[in-house]
Amino acid sequence: MRRGLWLVAISAVLVATALVALWIGPAKVTPVDVWAALTGQPVRPVVRLIVLQVRLPRIATACLAGAALGTAGLAMQTLFRNPLADPFILGISSGASLGVAVVILTVGGAAVLSAGLGGGLVIILAAALGSAAVMALVLLLGRTVRSATTLLLIGVMLGYLVSAGVSVLMSFSTPELIAAYARWGFGSYGGVTTTNLRVLAAVVVTSLVAMAGLAKPLDALLLGENYAQSLGLQLHRARGLLIAGTSVLTGAITAFCGPIQFLGMAVPHLARALFRTSRHRILLPGVALLGACLALLADLLTMLPGDSLLPLNAVNAAFGAPVVLWVLLCRRKVTL
Repeated sequence: MRRGLWLVAISAVLVATALVALWIGPAKVTPVDVWAALTGQPVRPVVRLIVLQVRLPRIATACLAGAALGTAGLAMQTLFRNPLADPFILGISSGASLGVAVVILTVGGAAVLSAGLGGGLVIILAAALGSAAVMALVLLLGRTVRSATTLLLIGVMLGYLVSAGVSVLMSFSTPELIAAYARWGFGSYGGVTTTNLRVLAAVVVTSLVAMAGLAKPLDALLLGENYAQSLGLQLHRARGLLIAGTSVLTGAITAFCGPIQFLGMAVPHLARALFRTSRHRILLPGVALLGACLALLADLLTMLPGDSLLPLNAVNAAFGAPVVLWVLLCRRKVTL
């Protein structure tokens, strides 16, 4: 009953935050205008455009990103039995960053940035290809590695290797292109159009449903790989499915939104503290809802200055880290 109430409470906060996010922003829109745009009542065309084509896709993107990264982080922490694991630990985000760096920091970067919507699509495609390349390499190496710890170290080393490539590209680039790449690295939910949102939603929702089907293997992995195998779990198959699901979720969000930090590591810890369980049948929907709620709250906080926006990743860390520290310090025992 208590866990069900928490799910209802988080859902209510999520809905309330979404309504506030439709209202608050750089452009002045009244709650009456928002209601009229949502219900199809007569309203100024510019207001309808702001609500339906700008703010609503941004809200949906934030919710998808939070749910995806929270779920991916939970899977990685369980698979590697490491409380510091996050969705980017296998180098997927670094692969996406390399793809974007190749596009932005090379000679053709200025042309891509000046191409408007077309340039945005090129950046999305580059990030997706980079993350897919690293994912394929991790899956290939995972077939030959028996220990999850070894696979974890391989992922970390791949991340360092790819980051080195990005650093080399930056050393030969111009300050303008480096600044453009840095802006992409801040992360943002505002660059996803309605058309792109359909693709992102299809990928994320399908992957989340597939990850929900892995609740029992995740429960078995909590007891250790050897014990899980004694229960009949096909370790290599389960590990491959978890890595593939996490990689798709992480790669999709990074491609469309940039490298969104902190949520993947923090949300699973908050979910365990709230629901007081390690059963993934409960945690998987819990982290999805909680991740969506926190992602939307953080995005709302970026708009507080008014006309200018704060960097999303800075808000994620500055406002989220103290909350997680408080939760962890108040708990008598931190478990996975």
